[in-house]
Amino acid sequence: MDSRSCTHRILTALFLVEYAPRKIRTTLRSLVDLLAAIPSLIYGLWGLFFLQPYLVNIARFLSDHARFLPFFKVEQQSFTGSAFIAGTVLSLMILPIITSVTREIFSQTPPGEKEAALALGSTRSGMVRTVMLPFARGGIIGGSMLGLGRALGETIAVAIIISPTLKITPHVLETGANSIASLIALKFGEADKLSLSALMAAGLTLFVLTLFVNFLASIVVAKSRSGAGVDA
Repeated sequence: MDSRSCTHRILTALFLVEYAPRKIRTTLRSLVDLLAAIPSLIYGLWGLFFLQPYLVNIARFLSDHARFLPFFKVEQQSFTGSAFIAGTVLSLMILPIITSVTREIFSQTPPGEKEAALALGSTRSGMVRTVMLPFARGGIIGGSMLGLGRALGETIAVAIIISPTLKITPHVLETGANSIASLIALKFGEADKLSLSALMAAGLTLFVLTLFVNFLASIVVAKSRSGAGVDA
């Protein structure tokens, strides 16, 4: 998840809490919560049948005009079922979750501190920068880690979109990639004893990776707990 998507979900959460007109604020919040609750199967089908044709054109454009970047080079002019398409769908799937969590944290900012900042002559944007963002820092990190955890363990959406392959390639635009979770789901039913052991090892690797991410996130959140940067 890049810095641009993080900025987008923070700005979306701020808009829902502070800037959205009151008449449509509840409707917009319900819409974001609904997007966060949609099953991954629906996102996978949507990505496969609706989004993929548009993303293929973008991938072809990147391949033609950004080939100087190694991961945009392609050996075969086939762009469907690529890591680029699966990653885009995953990012769209987890953004509503992160936005919903971040919005809840922003809404818990003490009203007295917001009113005090405004009473001292601060603009609304200044109040957001000096009061709301420091208060919600820990929640923002926690929401991001929650979305990352879902992306790491996502199975169905990736398995529907991606063309599975065991070849490790840096070319994200080409057809063929895989993730640990989708590999286990696709290969478990036909695995022999040796393959089953390999899948178990892959599952253990995913577990350790997820545990490490959560442990790292807990350290970061503990050092930037919500409200730590705001005087009582």
